[in-house]
Amino acid sequence: MTDITENPHVKEERNGTPAGVPDSEASCRAPMTEELLLSAMPELDAEQIWKFTEYYNKLLDWNSRINLTRITEPSEVAAKHFADSVLGAKLLPQGARVVDVGTGAGFPGVPLKIVRPDIELVLVDSLGKRVKFLEELTRSLGIEAVCIHARAEDAARQPGLREAFDAATSRAVAPMNVLLELTTPFVKVGGASLMYKGASAREELEVCGKALRTLGCRAECVDLEAEWGARTIVLARKVSPTPTKFPRKAGTAQKTPL
Repeated sequence: MTDITENPHVKEERNGTPAGVPDSEASCRAPMTEELLLSAMPELDAEQIWKFTEYYNKLLDWNSRINLTRITEPSEVAAKHFADSVLGAKLLPQGARVVDVGTGAGFPGVPLKIVRPDIELVLVDSLGKRVKFLEELTRSLGIEAVCIHARAEDAARQPGLREAFDAATSRAVAPMNVLLELTTPFVKVGGASLMYKGASAREELEVCGKALRTLGCRAECVDLEAEWGARTIVLARKVSPTPTKFPRKAGTAQKTPL
């Protein structure tokens, strides 16, 4: 499966780029501060501030060894990774079971869990090293989350995962019709796929008619205010079960999108 894990703000930021910040450079970086976190997310409490600070430290530590992100400055991580991820928090039902598909460094799933501890979180990623990072991260933060090393196409066919979630999240540089096929099979009827997008969200949605019809979904755009750029979450509500042939085998959604 093509990776769908990186930050949507910077299109050149894809997995497969050279690994992140060298140890020597990371050690010289400015620390994450309470002021930066509260500037980006004013409603955080003391425990959440600690968790996001620890998250940042773990992110930089692991980023020196494996490719997790090219955004590493504290102010940018606070805004473009942490605060951006939690934009969807109010769209999740109370106690929702949520699967974060192609989660990468844990965005948006882990920040959502920090501010919405009531949700039940499953993190799915195709790269084993990233899953190891997520396992260490969630242990360090004291967060309950199931971390699964699998392609989305394979995970969505597993008993207990297929059509078992109230919401699927994705925050990725990938076409919306591809994301729909990779995320909606996880979602139960009445649930929704939340796809984090930028200024092009409506343009992408306009060409998703076939995908929405085929996968039994109806979609709407939810515009959100963000100082770091235009942000829209496309909410694809599932109105009928996913046909058994979807998702297709690995790579097919990218090569021949609906």
